Amino acid sequence: MKLYYAPGACSLADHIAMAEAGLPFTLEKVDLKEKRTETGSNYTTINPKGYVPALALGDGTILTENIAILSYLADQSEKLAASPDNRWKLLETIAFISTEVHKGFKPFFTPDSTDEAKKAAGDNLARRFAYLEAQLAERDYIVGDRFTSADCYLFVMLMWAQKKARLPLPDTLTRYFDRLTQRPSIRQALSAEGLD
Repeated sequence: MKLYYAPGACSLADHIAMAEAGLPFTLEKVDLKEKRTETGSNYTTINPKGYVPALALGDGTILTENIAILSYLADQSEKLAASPDNRWKLLETIAFISTEVHKGFKPFFTPDSTDEAKKAAGDNLARRFAYLEAQLAERDYIVGDRFTSADCYLFVMLMWAQKKARLPLPDTLTRYFDRLTQRPSIRQALSAEGLD
């Protein structure tokens, strides 16, 4: 497998997941402004959407979108999967992170966003983080009692909140983030992307 990524982008979730699972993979960095890979390929011929992630499988299939990629990776390794009775909760959580949290950061990545737009986005994200904090109230991980592909994605969103948007996080999420930062797979992915 080959992961097309941009350092610190949402593709970091997939990078962490593959490292956690011990799956064999290679990386190819993408310059999102130029739409070129580090080997000089036109990235839009790989992913016509023009953004990361894209995961090239051995049979030539290209998967895009974190919901699909993280679900695929969870099917490849029990190290990323939820318990059988939580399988649909895993998908629900990845979808929530993608559609309700990830998209909420757009004003923080758009150069011409107003302070008012950023404030509204921050307020909305605070509500989403409060919901996620409640999910973590009585368990160690976001879907249950073990680390899953959803934790990989949530880690990246919490990193964005702290480092990109400078948003305060509830204490439970801060402790969760700090704990996850110590996982070897996360440290490995951060280092490989020059983020440590």
